[in-house]
Amino acid sequence: MTNVQAVNWNTPENIWNVLWHQNITQMWTDTEFKVSRDLKSWEKLSSDEQLTYKRILAGLTSLDTLQGDVAMPLLLLDSTDLKKKAVYSFMTMMEHMHAKSYSTIFTTLISTKETDYLLDEWVKSSKHFVEKYSITEMKYQQVKTGLIRDRYMARVASVFLETFQFYSGFYYPLLLRGQGSMIASGEIIRRILIDESIHGVAVGLDAQDIYAELNDEDKSACKEEVYRLLEQIMSAEEQYTHLLYDNIGLTDDVLRFIRYNANKALMNLGFDPYYTDTSFNPIVENALDTKTGNHDFFSAKGDGYELPKVIEPLEDEDFDVKSKMIDDGI
Repeated sequence: MTNVQAVNWNTPENIWNVLWHQNITQMWTDTEFKVSRDLKSWEKLSSDEQLTYKRILAGLTSLDTLQGDVAMPLLLLDSTDLKKKAVYSFMTMMEHMHAKSYSTIFTTLISTKETDYLLDEWVKSSKHFVEKYSITEMKYQQVKTGLIRDRYMARVASVFLETFQFYSGFYYPLLLRGQGSMIASGEIIRRILIDESIHGVAVGLDAQDIYAELNDEDKSACKEEVYRLLEQIMSAEEQYTHLLYDNIGLTDDVLRFIRYNANKALMNLGFDPYYTDTSFNPIVENALDTKTGNHDFFSAKGDGYELPKVIEPLEDEDFDVKSKMIDDGI
């Protein structure tokens, strides 16, 4: 018989109501940002700086494609709670929005031929990128076994990607933005960072729910596997970071930044921080503050942008400027 289902959002609220609301509140599109404003900044970057920036965007595009095409759909299908499925579905859409956003930046800054090379060839031929990508994809695919430990580790891998693997790519655009360069592109990256922050929390909570169902023996085994996976990914991430940043002298700071975010990923999973050397450039640290930023409507759209919640129709009196000035004592 057909398994008829209908999600009921009128049942008592739980964390998935909150996560749905937060995701919806953060919704944005790539077309809201004027990347063309970055052209002058782009021309001032050295060839090495431009190369790092382009490779960063290519890698991020591939990882967001992995999240949108593989990770989120598999976790959605593996879930039974209909509200949770809805949240995963929305996050899937936003992962694709992120991937498209990088193409919006590419379209503005470089030629179609160079974009095609980066996305069709470079990400596939870069040994260190392929390694970090493959480790994570393999964990995602294991969710199909239906085994509770595999289901748990697939979520762990997703939290690691959302909360720290992306960040080797986020570092440089955030640094430039903080220095007043590549502002619009940096704002897009910051919007993506804010999304990935809530995605990491959501998947982390889902993982914690599954972990709670494990017996003590499986909990111990899974915790050991979490840290093995962390070290495996971190090793690949370190090599990838050298590839991206050695030529512009930022590698050491980026590695500390990655370790900082790896600790955040562990906390999303309910575990204690693992790394100690995690201090990094305060300009980038400031960009991690997800509180409202201030920007005017005629420059770059910041995370302080809000849609109007109360809209009133205009009346004839609204255009009677003289009367208003008298009423206001002007």
